[in-house]
Formats: sequence, structure tokens, C-alpha cells
Amino acid sequence: MKQTQSYQSIKLSTNSIEKFDDTLVIEAPLQININEEPYTVVMRTPGNDEELVRGLLYAEDIYKKQSEVKIEIIKNEKDFSTILNVDIPKEKLGKGYLNKRTLLSVSSCGICGKKELKDVRIEGDTLKNSAKTNIKELIEIISRISLKMNYKQSLFKITGGSHACAVFNKKEELLTIKEDIGRHNAVDKCVGDLIIQNKLKEANYMLVSGRVSYEIVSKAFLAKIPIIIAVSACSSLAVDFAKEFGIFLIGFSRDYKMTIYS
Repeated sequence: MKQTQSYQSIKLSTNSIEKFDDTLVIEAPLQININEEPYTVVMRTPGNDEELVRGLLYAEDIYKKQSEVKIEIIKNEKDFSTILNVDIPKEKLGKGYLNKRTLLSVSSCGICGKKELKDVRIEGDTLKNSAKTNIKELIEIISRISLKMNYKQSLFKITGGSHACAVFNKKEELLTIKEDIGRHNAVDKCVGDLIIQNKLKEANYMLVSGRVSYEIVSKAFLAKIPIIIAVSACSSLAVDFAKEFGIFLIGFSRDYKMTIYS
């Protein structure tokens, strides 16, 4: 599905006024129905909707099994909105299904729509990661895989308005990369893609193009991805939960420099 749209814009400077065609990343609603009942509406960039839903269902503890589910996609080409119907046998629905979202989940926030504060809390065994303790070697690894991610960010190169998530295995092989206007959407798309490929257990490094907040750490933890590397900053809650979950969290990873938070 189309991911960009052109608009006539005006560029102003102190010396000139210039009209030009600007290419923008599309932000459009995706309504997710589970067993013909509305579950939530997600604002996202069209494309990889099935992967997005599989990743979201996994993170929300609604459906974590490897087996396929029946998915019907209904697209509206005029406004890029989409309805996605997911059929899951009731006996296979996880506990998260009882905690239905009641609000729109916007592209900037992955936990919008939660009903109560307790619904934000997640639990599980601390992860055991094998991150390199040799800082020089770690910097070299991050530099190499970051270049691989940057090279694949085609949507960002066109629009400058999308985030990316890339997942690599211990051999520094790219397992998946997805782009979206929302950081958490890009993560869900990657996790969903790895579920479909049956490669989630191979995931070791998760790179994100922007900042890391709570929802990114929680999604990585639930997917058992032990190392998160961000181009930008990390929030206080992200650091607190990374320490609690046993996640190696790195921020400001640029130009052979980085900040290790946990």
C-alpha cells in the first residue's frame, strides 16, 4: 500500500520564496477487530499491517502462538484507512484480550487506551543477555549494524518523517527492518515479522531510530530481545525497567559514541 503522498509546499528563506513538491509519510488509521468485535484503532503508516497486528497481539498478550491466524484486510484507497479482521479461537485468546483498549492508540504512544495504571505494568523473568563487555568491540558492532539499518531506511530518505526499527542476530545478520511514523509501530512490525518467519528466538540486537521510552523496553522484553540501541535519548522509566528486566540499554549511539544506561 502507498506509504507517501505529495503536497505542494512553500519554502521560505530570508532571500527567497520557493514552491516545491514535498513528499510526506502517510499517517492513517487501522481498525483492528478480533472475532468481529472492535479492539482498537491504531494510527500508523500503511504497509506491513499484518506484521503490525501480529506484533501488537504478541505484546498485548492476546495471541503469542507461532501458528497462523485468519486475517481479512479491508482497505480504503481514498483515505488510506484500513479495517483488519482477526479470527482467533476463543480458547486461544490470551489474558490480554480481557483488557480491551478503549481509546485511539496514536502513533506517538504505544500504551494509549489502557484502562487502569495496573495495565501498564508487565511481569516476567529477568533476561540473560550476552552483550559484549569490551566497550571498543561493542562500539564497532553498533557502528556496523547501524550502517546496515541506515542503508535500508528508504522511507526516511524520501520523507525524513519516519522511524525505523531493525533487529539483528548475534552474528550481526539483519533479521528484519520496518519503518513507520510511530516508533512503537515499527517495533511491533519487526516483532510480528519475526513471529511469521519463526525467527524471534534469534533476535539479539534491537536498533531504534529515535528515543526509547517505556513501551519500547516493554515490547523488547516481552519478545525476549536483550539489547536495545537507540540513536536518541532514553526516558527515566525506560532505564528503570531496563535495569529491572535485565536489558542492555544504550542511547545516543552516534559517531562512535554511546551512553550505556543499564
